[in-house]
Amino acid sequence: MLRTKCAGLLRGLRQGAALSSTPAEQAKLSQAAQAAAAVSQGLHTEAASHEGSQQSGRAAWSWQKKAAVGLGVAAVGGVGLALMEEEAEMGLHPPEYPWPHTGLFSAYDHASIRRGHQVYSQVCAACHSVSQLHYRNLVGVAYTEDEVKDMAAEIEVEDGPNDEGEMYERAGKLSDPLPRPYANEEAARYANGGAYPPDLSLITKARHDGQNYVFSLLLGYHEPPAGVNVREGLHYNPYFPGGAIAMPKMLADEGTEYDDGTIATESQQAKDVTTFLAWAAEPEHDERKLMGAKWIFILSVVLLTAGYYKRWKWAPLKSRKVIVDAIN
Repeated sequence: MLRTKCAGLLRGLRQGAALSSTPAEQAKLSQAAQAAAAVSQGLHTEAASHEGSQQSGRAAWSWQKKAAVGLGVAAVGGVGLALMEEEAEMGLHPPEYPWPHTGLFSAYDHASIRRGHQVYSQVCAACHSVSQLHYRNLVGVAYTEDEVKDMAAEIEVEDGPNDEGEMYERAGKLSDPLPRPYANEEAARYANGGAYPPDLSLITKARHDGQNYVFSLLLGYHEPPAGVNVREGLHYNPYFPGGAIAMPKMLADEGTEYDDGTIATESQQAKDVTTFLAWAAEPEHDERKLMGAKWIFILSVVLLTAGYYKRWKWAPLKSRKVIVDAIN
């Protein structure tokens, strides 16, 4: 806009110089026109340089934006590849489920523990053991003592030696551990094509985010996605490290007979057996929380008593007025 005004002024001065009657006036107007022309030329040069700097600045900013966008895309791609590699190696991280016994003062669902033991006995016990559990551990938790005695009497246990130095078979009793499906690891591997079914006594403690992992693993079987090849004899499960597991899908609707009439859906069986395994790994869970609640109550009473005694003992000493007689 300033350049336009200068150009208009220059044209006016030139026209005035052409129309002036005296040579002196023409000379003054010519000098003014030359000065205006110089100013207009300077403004034009300054505007051109400013426009050039703006264009170079825009070009530099455009290059910086492109570089930042490229670095961002590369970083996102790198993180995505890292997550994919971690998922392939460590397995898909299971979601968080609202287990009813994970609250601060929550206890196990003992009906679910009973149903979970039935799922284990009818489905899992064919391959997996729970070597840390004995029949006596089930008394008062999932069954009555008579029920557990009858359950133990159904198995034959090798015992001995007798008075003649020979081993013999006897009916099971409460002190016996739950039976193992295989005599040793070699027999277990031979029966399962080289894969070793792990002992489930501490499985929810031995795996990261154990309860959610077990529950997700039991329900995570499906066809492998496009581009994923699973070796013969293995089954695709994204929650298992590597994505391929030797154990086939074992749970199905109505696959277990519950004695309490609960409908045995696939997810119900997975929930119950996970609860049973969580209890097997941490049978002192309820007792520990109950003891913790008792100690919290006792310590709260002690804290209130100590605070009251402190105020009763020290209030007279803190509120007294000490007068110093400097004269005597």
